Amino acid sequence: MVAGESSGDLLASRLLAGLRPHLPHADIHGIGGSRMAEYGFRSDWPMEKLSVRGLFEVLAHYREIKGIQNDLRDQLIKERPAAFIGVDAPDFNFGLEAQLRGAGIPTMHFISPSIWAWRGGRIKKIARAVSHMLVVFPFEEEIYRKAGIPVTYVGYPLAEVIPMAPDVAAARAELNLPANAPVISILPGSRLSEIKYNTVAFIEAARILHRRDPSIRFVVPMAGDRQQNYFRSLVTSAGLGEVPLQIIAGKSHAAIAAADAVLVASGTATLEVALFKKPMVIGYKMMRASWEVMRHMGYQPWVGLPNILAREFLVPELLQDAATPQALADALGKQLEDAGLRQRLQQRFVEMHHSLLRDSARESAQAVLRLIGFSERAHEA
Repeated sequence: MVAGESSGDLLASRLLAGLRPHLPHADIHGIGGSRMAEYGFRSDWPMEKLSVRGLFEVLAHYREIKGIQNDLRDQLIKERPAAFIGVDAPDFNFGLEAQLRGAGIPTMHFISPSIWAWRGGRIKKIARAVSHMLVVFPFEEEIYRKAGIPVTYVGYPLAEVIPMAPDVAAARAELNLPANAPVISILPGSRLSEIKYNTVAFIEAARILHRRDPSIRFVVPMAGDRQQNYFRSLVTSAGLGEVPLQIIAGKSHAAIAAADAVLVASGTATLEVALFKKPMVIGYKMMRASWEVMRHMGYQPWVGLPNILAREFLVPELLQDAATPQALADALGKQLEDAGLRQRLQQRFVEMHHSLLRDSARESAQAVLRLIGFSERAHEA
């Protein structure tokens, strides 16, 4: 298995939760994180090596990433595993999957790239690379069936993990936050490249809001020590050290649950925020050259998953030049102050949560077992 970032690590852990009881002694290894390790997964390389986003940012790390891909390919072709499962990280995994499948190793990919949003031509590459696709949104199943790619809709794993009615008081107690103060959680991204481009604008927005209302508490969960140290250095070098930030290791779900509103980088985390029924502002910045290329490649007007699923701008998206500190602060201020808006968003997010619920651990595990031809009865015999 290969997962390339913290969101993939979490999603893969749900699959492993369903798979491990059937394969208690299987050697499951590759690239992954701490949540996968809880189910006996062994990571051969640090997951952070793959946590790079953006066309030109990837190019800067291309040689190292390609070297890891080639080494893993050679290792797996020699080992002949029962299956390879790529979890997200499409640019890394599809190339690897194509080579492994060509060598006769069954390949599965968990979580479709957003071919319905941009770069739809990738489905031809996927057809060559993937023996079976696991998808997490209902509308994706038909896309793959039409392309002749075996597919299983497994539901969105975090829809089972995140409660329909999050316990705000418990989350605040866990993070030592006051029960009644306004709380904004800030999620600039888990990749170092995301932290690099989003941090200053996000924290300058926090400074503006703090000057308006000094009672606001700001919580910033960080995926790991490298991310936290880098984030702190950016805040300090930008002269933002006076902004009262509570930086925490991990605990992103507690940070979201505790919040009255969330400032979040575009990506999987936006859907997590929606599942916690929280008002949010989606912001995102990237290298200028990457932005100029990618902004012309979209098929639809939304980039945030909640907006894509709703087919409308439920929550604001402020991207690149639009993601100014003032614009981010104003949008967050509206989310905090407009009670009617907060109530409407909560209802829409409840409906979205119900639509994504399924026993994803069981469904994804059963798909893997079918792929490898595993029979519980034969295994017991």
